[in-house]
Amino acid sequence: MRNTARLAATLGLAAAAVCGPLTGASVAAQDATPTSLYAPSALVLTVGHGESAAAATPARAVTLTCAPTASGTHPAAALACAELRGAGGDLDALSSRDDVQCTKQYAPVVVTVDGVWQGKRVSYERTFANECVKNSYGTSVFEF
Repeated sequence: MRNTARLAATLGLAAAAVCGPLTGASVAAQDATPTSLYAPSALVLTVGHGESAAAATPARAVTLTCAPTASGTHPAAALACAELRGAGGDLDALSSRDDVQCTKQYAPVVVTVDGVWQGKRVSYERTFANECVKNSYGTSVFEF
């Protein structure tokens, strides 16, 4: 039942993030001019406590839109978009900060990212040993 609720929430947020900018599509269709030169980049990021997304208790979800401008409910949308662009959209390429020292306490935190990055479908899941380790990766992408 948790998976169904999580999936419904993720799909709802993804639809809002991707389709929200399209509300003026009927006007744009009449002009026959493109509304944007940028490929869509709209993501839904979630964080939960557990070893996998299927077993995790969802804690938070945010939206992040990076094209044409940074927006969404992510608290540091501009910084997160800049980091993702710097990594070429590869979430595994986000590096950890060297100035962070975390305990070895095991309290797993799982992050999921679903949506579209520069026109390509993205589905990502990563489990961190604890909240501190999660926050040390991708300086602002995973901090929400």
